[in-house]
Amino acid sequence: MEASYSMEETGTVGGGVGNNNNNRATITSIAQDHLLTILLLLPSDSILSFSMTCKKFRALIFSDTLWESICRRDWGSKSVDALKSSNLHFQQQQQLPWMRLYKQVFRLESVSCHNLTYPDSELLVPRPRASHSLNFVSDCLVLFGGGCDGGRHLDDTWVSFIGKGFQKMLKWQKVNSGIPSGRFGHTCVVMGNLLVLFGGINDHGSRQNDTWVGQVACHETSVITLSWKLLDLQSVAPPSRGAHAACSVDDRLMLIHGGIGLNGLRLGDTWVLEVSESLCYGAWREILTYPSPPARSGHSLTCIGGTRIVLFGGRGLGYEVLNDVWVLDMPEGYHKWVQIPYELPKIPEGVSLPRVGHSATPIVGGRLLIHGGEDSYRHKKDDFWVLDVSAIPSISVQQPTTLNSRGLLAKMWKKLKANGHKPNRRSFHQACADPLGCYLYVFGGMIDGLVQAVEPPELRFDAELFLVELVLKL
Repeated sequence: MEASYSMEETGTVGGGVGNNNNNRATITSIAQDHLLTILLLLPSDSILSFSMTCKKFRALIFSDTLWESICRRDWGSKSVDALKSSNLHFQQQQQLPWMRLYKQVFRLESVSCHNLTYPDSELLVPRPRASHSLNFVSDCLVLFGGGCDGGRHLDDTWVSFIGKGFQKMLKWQKVNSGIPSGRFGHTCVVMGNLLVLFGGINDHGSRQNDTWVGQVACHETSVITLSWKLLDLQSVAPPSRGAHAACSVDDRLMLIHGGIGLNGLRLGDTWVLEVSESLCYGAWREILTYPSPPARSGHSLTCIGGTRIVLFGGRGLGYEVLNDVWVLDMPEGYHKWVQIPYELPKIPEGVSLPRVGHSATPIVGGRLLIHGGEDSYRHKKDDFWVLDVSAIPSISVQQPTTLNSRGLLAKMWKKLKANGHKPNRRSFHQACADPLGCYLYVFGGMIDGLVQAVEPPELRFDAELFLVELVLKL
């Protein structure tokens, strides 16, 4: 946009000195829908620059129609459609202020935490646990399994109806589904209205590689049921494991990476599962690429819209706690891992970033909200970070770029302030977001507790449920 001032002065684009004006196309002759298509190829700051250099099109640049398209481009249609169908923030408005919303999401500085744990002990609530699964599906929270005191697994399932909005007090219902068998360190992802569960570890330390499909049903009597069935697989399946990471890709695929396999060996493989439309069978296949992330466990794997997956942190082969970021793009017929290198000292408070047992949840704006975890000394964390890999325009699967600019790093990583309820420091908890990506539910995990002031901290399992709300100043 460096030479865009000439558009306003001459009303033309192209051409050079001495060219006939008849051979020069005027920008005003471009149809508005075509111009909008061109603008959507530009980053948002370039679009705003265009508004300052061309008065004729300023109304278009600041129109909600354009900024809704930009939000859909940058955040994904799923997030935008959820915002449009919700009256959560905009009860009195027929048209969402998309440009203002875009700016507020980009400038997010803080979150607000609310305690959702009932003080009434007579109500049924899930017992303390860690390394469980927690998902938002069919307007419900679904909690399954996990590990508890004594190194034992849990096989219980709990559900709580939330609805289309959000609630600051929830009531749990225990579901007696009977299957899958009890486990911890498993993964469970949402595919549309379904849950897909893989692997995990039982009381005896045995790793598993079974795959289950679950479906939630809400009945008129306010009773919620969950039915599971073992997925019929072809002969190929990932090796047994636990403490791995997984995500759903475009509501069509399940991706898993790493974990702890047989004999306690950490893995670095990547597998993808495709489930048939009838839900009767599925097919696993391994993704073999070079380079690829080193072996690890306790890391996170998150899809940020479309087919782009972000891997962060975990514990490596040498038991070291990691802070590396990898991106896997999965367009049709093409897969490649790309590492995004960065230097911790160049990020404010960046020395606290290495972690294992954290949560990384997609939020509105196509970014990740990272919470908690523990460092190499097993010190638990209670901080919140936003990771935005889309802030680095030079990232591509064909030509990865080393990041040296402090400005780019500041956009990629941002530590948020936390207001309201102060939750315990924790690791190996679970978090999931509502369809809007504006509210996160966090449950359980391992926390530190003191028996006596003179004694060292002991490990405790937690049963706290809290809500994390993105503070958007709209």
